[in-house]
Amino acid sequence: MSASPTILLIGASRGLGHAMAAEFLEKGWNVVGTVRGGSRTLLHDLADKYTGRVEIEALDICEPDQIKALDNRLSVSGRTCDLLFVNAGTTNRDPTQNIGDVSTEDFIHVMVTNSLSPMRVVESLAHHVTPKGLIGVMSSGQGSISNNETGLREVYRGTKAALNMFMRSFAARQDPSRPMVVMAPGWVKTELGGPDARLTIEESIPSLVNVLVSKQERPGLEYLDYLGRTVPW
Repeated sequence: MSASPTILLIGASRGLGHAMAAEFLEKGWNVVGTVRGGSRTLLHDLADKYTGRVEIEALDICEPDQIKALDNRLSVSGRTCDLLFVNAGTTNRDPTQNIGDVSTEDFIHVMVTNSLSPMRVVESLAHHVTPKGLIGVMSSGQGSISNNETGLREVYRGTKAALNMFMRSFAARQDPSRPMVVMAPGWVKTELGGPDARLTIEESIPSLVNVLVSKQERPGLEYLDYLGRTVPW
């Protein structure tokens, strides 16, 4: 790969992650993107289109051994990146359930996927980011405690609020000059967002990527939406 900036994008096979990879490539970045399993994905199509500028790594973020293996591969290759971004998200089988009704199995699955696993990735791979490089995770506006005036999607909300808190804890242990971000992409029409979402991927992701690029110049942790507006914690 060339000397162009590089993003290590965790979860880039489809949806928002794939759209982010495409947008960064359009801006001249290189992409190291992760996918689950061994089947062909949309990221592979991008790799064919942008020859030599996309590297694909296998990773299931809910498998700690796979995170460790990726860390080792990056270390052996001497790979560094200018931006580490963890794009991950799921919800319970019935997102309309109140918190008291959700099964323990569902709760654990969503909490591990949305909160614990992204932070394991951040904790494990942050040392591959350049000293002033940006570290970010995909949160949600529904992770805002202040903005929760309706309830609904309670398990999902809780896991994203937990992710925000864990990023606050991580940031408190870092050099204050390090730029960090939790992003709210808006309600987007994806497999997770559903067909009734207000935004298309094309309305959210190009702006979100611009926000990430500009955030590189500002130290500290911020909670931002896809238009660059501050979201209350």
